[in-house]
Amino acid sequence: MRNGERRLRGALRIAAVTGKRRLRSAAGSGKRHVRAALWVAVAIGIVAGVSPKLIDAAFPGPAGHHASSPAAERAAAGRPQAPASGTPAAGTFIQALEGHAPTVPVAQLTASSVPVVAPVRKLLAADLLVVAPTTLPASSLSAVRRTKGVVAAEPLDAARIKLDGSYVAMLGVDPSRFRAFAARPTARSNALWQSVADGDIAVSYLMGEQEKLPLGGTVEVAGTRTEKLRVGAFGTVGISGVDAVVSTYVAESLGLPGENAIVISAPRASLSVLMHRIARLLPRDASVAPLVAQAQAGVRGLPVTPGSAGGVGVTAADGPGLTPQQTRAFLAAAESRLGLPYVWGGSGPFDFDCSGLVQWSMRQAGIVMPRVAVDQAQTGPLIPVSELQPGDLLFYHTDPTAPEYISHVAIYLGDDKMEQAPEPGMDVEIVQADFGTDFAGAVEVYPRLAAAVAAEFSSG
Repeated sequence: MRNGERRLRGALRIAAVTGKRRLRSAAGSGKRHVRAALWVAVAIGIVAGVSPKLIDAAFPGPAGHHASSPAAERAAAGRPQAPASGTPAAGTFIQALEGHAPTVPVAQLTASSVPVVAPVRKLLAADLLVVAPTTLPASSLSAVRRTKGVVAAEPLDAARIKLDGSYVAMLGVDPSRFRAFAARPTARSNALWQSVADGDIAVSYLMGEQEKLPLGGTVEVAGTRTEKLRVGAFGTVGISGVDAVVSTYVAESLGLPGENAIVISAPRASLSVLMHRIARLLPRDASVAPLVAQAQAGVRGLPVTPGSAGGVGVTAADGPGLTPQQTRAFLAAAESRLGLPYVWGGSGPFDFDCSGLVQWSMRQAGIVMPRVAVDQAQTGPLIPVSELQPGDLLFYHTDPTAPEYISHVAIYLGDDKMEQAPEPGMDVEIVQADFGTDFAGAVEVYPRLAAAVAAEFSSG
């Protein structure tokens, strides 16, 4: 049992609110790494998962702007939606490609110029991401590839762009080479990567669903130039914060900086050591950030498995947890937001996504938290449900295209109730706590660790 002096105990009586959120997805299969990535990833509430410093440096939007959602307007537009025949199986969701010719007015792209995407042979862990505001020197890429511990390094185009009015992080990639770095179901989807090669845009499943993007229809994508792009597929990339992927050909047409990013696979290296080595090889304006947390051992006898919540290797020395005063301030701030609307990327004070609600409410208690749910899941130890206390965080898998990815977070209030910002069209609410198959674990937040994770994933 945890020390009562460091936690707020006692009864917290809250009237039950109807409308339990239905979380979707299956438990994940085993991997060596716990990914710190969806999408920006992305998943519900994972809007600026790749550090804003990294992506904004590459292609800044308005200062301090996170992705916002004109979802209500699009919902009323009657656009075609993804198939809704029950809960989807894990994998990518593709508009039928039979007879598909590129419909995108992107430069001079023609059917005859579209390459056939090579099959994926070996999946690669996406461990580090380098991003710079402008094209990286070829010598930097060569030096990174020669660095001890690096198994593979692939150049990318990275930028923050507008997709139907919402800011998202986008990558321009060579589909044949990049697909091996993606989340397993996405990496193995030949149809998804061929659609990207054809000139389409692939977006994360959760963004596509929540923002009601038209699978098989078109969206307006604005970089330094604006294009109408066909939405070819929904599929989570598996790189934190990245919500859209196009080919390098399309990225060039949009005006994204060319090869200003590098994704690095180094599954057997110490990432903290490797980051310092790589930083010395890069221009001063480039940044390097981790995309995974390397699994070591569990705490409290609970195993840390791929896709589970809980900071790896966390010990009592990383504590203590929230004080009673901090817990009261955190919960009071969170409850003061009840009834405010969910907005994709909302970070307060008047609209929120799930992780934005946690970050804003913690800030009112003087606690610094990372922005993204998958990173918030690393801010303290995994704890048993039997030891839950008000102020602990509950994490979930909600993306069927990346079932190991933590993509939703809620605040435990006590008395088997939780508070969450659920999804577009709904408001911040209190519901029955959910410990079903989509539950990824509960975390007790350690403020000192939370600040360190926030700094690591925001500054590289």
